[in-house]
Amino acid sequence: MSNSQEDKKKVKKGWLAVRVGLEEEDGGFQRFVIPISYLYHPLFKRLLEKAHEVYGYHTTGPLWLPCSVDDFLHLRWRIERESGHQSHHSHLQQHLPSSLSFHSC
Repeated sequence: MSNSQEDKKKVKKGWLAVRVGLEEEDGGFQRFVIPISYLYHPLFKRLLEKAHEVYGYHTTGPLWLPCSVDDFLHLRWRIERESGHQSHHSHLQQHLPSSLSFHSC
């Protein structure tokens, strides 16, 4: 399926399509569908701020995220892991690991 066809796929209510990857990565960009709740997580908010710096607000199709696929998968795992403990540990401060690489243009 081409990228333009993939970008036009319908996304269920409460979910958001994102494109992740760096130009220098061998695998190129990948599309993920994530729950809207990620938008409120402190780790994901940092990535959104970086996306705004790199791509701006005016994009069409999925939201582009400036990080490697591996880093995104790690971020997604962290959010999922923490969401299970959020009610018990809401006082913990959220930090991005230094290994996550948010690249700019």
